[in-house]
Amino acid sequence: DAIHYGAKKTMEMIHFDPRLEHPFIVQVFGKDPEHFLSAAKVIEQLGADGIDINMGCPAAKVVSSCHGSALIRNPDLAAELVHATKKAVQIPVSVKTRLGWDKIETLLPFCQRIIEAGAEALAIHGRRYCDKFSGAANWDPIYELKKALPHIPIIGNGDIASAADAVTKIGNLDGVMVGRGTFGNPWVMGEICEALRDRNEMQQMETQQTETQQRCVSTEDVQMTPNISTISFAQKIPLILEHCALAVRLKGEKRGMLEMRRHLASYVRGQPGAAEMRARLVVAEKIEDVKAVLCV
Repeated sequence: DAIHYGAKKTMEMIHFDPRLEHPFIVQVFGKDPEHFLSAAKVIEQLGADGIDINMGCPAAKVVSSCHGSALIRNPDLAAELVHATKKAVQIPVSVKTRLGWDKIETLLPFCQRIIEAGAEALAIHGRRYCDKFSGAANWDPIYELKKALPHIPIIGNGDIASAADAVTKIGNLDGVMVGRGTFGNPWVMGEICEALRDRNEMQQMETQQTETQQRCVSTEDVQMTPNISTISFAQKIPLILEHCALAVRLKGEKRGMLEMRRHLASYVRGQPGAAEMRARLVVAEKIEDVKAVLCV
């Protein structure tokens, strides 16, 4: 809705430099097909590479407005939103959703419906709406969905915090999506990309070997870049400050530092005196405050 009305803050959120940032996909949420149609046109004109429709957010204020996960219970409206978006643009349209509202059995028919409406790829979080973020993500229904829809790119999401997690969980899927696992650990993205690339290369090599020479790919086979445990806190500090500087440059000091607080709290997790540092970092208002806590 905010893009449809040209809300300044929202337009600032989707600002990006097309010379530097690709692929760039804008995720939208709402419930009005006409608003989706007009917003999609704006997003395409900005130069985005794709549009993703959020049908999985479990936040109470989102669901109470019939956005996000609420659309799982309204497949007709969900399909209308996809159709309106796809009708408006030439760039790909995807959907991110969950296993279901309270029943996993609805996953396949729901996904079939939105694919028929024009969704070209799916990202599935391995929990139902009723689970919120409790318990472990269940990837088995996502694997089964891929078997039922082999022609559709399907990405798994939920509890990916390391390259080993990604290699273990990707299974028959086309990719993995990382969310909370990046907090305090942004380099995990590079580690995951390298690990999956190595995995794919090894699988290609195995297809060229004779049956007696073939071996299974395991997480031990994959050579990964140094993970978070091998990076000292002293090495993290310049990265933390660079992260803060980028946030401030992109969003201004007030908003940038507000958004950094959750990341700062994660960066110091497990360090001596973490509780005291975290208490000071979650009220930091400027980069100088962060430097003072980190003794820079």
